[in-house]
Amino acid sequence: MKKSIWVSSLTSSKELVQGFMQQMKRYGLEVDGHFWDEDLEKMAWMQPREKLVDEGVAMWVILGSSQDMENTSIRYGLSALCTTVQAKRGLGFPVVLVLTEGELDPSGLPTPLRSIEVLPFSDPGLGAKMVARAHGSPKEIRPAYRLDIYGNSQIGQWFEVGPAEGTWNGAMLGTSDGEITFQAVGPKGRLPSTSVLNYPMKGIKLTLGEKEYTAWAVKNSLDHENSYFVKVEGFPESIVFGSFSEEDETELFVYHLK
Repeated sequence: MKKSIWVSSLTSSKELVQGFMQQMKRYGLEVDGHFWDEDLEKMAWMQPREKLVDEGVAMWVILGSSQDMENTSIRYGLSALCTTVQAKRGLGFPVVLVLTEGELDPSGLPTPLRSIEVLPFSDPGLGAKMVARAHGSPKEIRPAYRLDIYGNSQIGQWFEVGPAEGTWNGAMLGTSDGEITFQAVGPKGRLPSTSVLNYPMKGIKLTLGEKEYTAWAVKNSLDHENSYFVKVEGFPESIVFGSFSEEDETELFVYHLK
């Protein structure tokens, strides 16, 4: 059975993209994809989401140069898309950056992209390596939290967080920049139509390292079936989130998006 891969091309060169796709097909891989649209205001990064969360797609390939990956709009869009795909496919879902030019260390990328594999476009063994990745068994990686991002130009951009297991006796999310405008609590996986908030709080200031965050919080109890939803305007460089308590120490997670 042929494996299917999805390609997001950061380069606008149709010739380069067609050459890559033809090479993959010669190695027995079904290939589909799109040219990347970096329009963050319209949340263009959401366009290929349904393709990538489809179980029939075995791997996501990002095709571009190291210079493309320095563009903060591209980095944010890729991070947001990668986050929502990982929320559905797991952190072990294979993502490969095929570099058309330059060199890149993934440890310097935003949080959801640090685990991607980087392969040079010029690698003579590229086709065989892609086949191996597509046919491999994804590793099961279980984080201590759930995180998803979704939305569109009509409803805006929403972050969804909650515990992977156990219970949070309250929840909080803060942004390094951008602006939080709404919060809600409800069943995971969809924005709630109604929401009852216990002791909602706004404008909480946090300083982590050299970065300051402005957070909102609630004291609703959350388990693995319920989530905290926060609407954010703008495109924060990073967010911080986790269980919220005014009395007890709590574990917070910092997540970089640019």
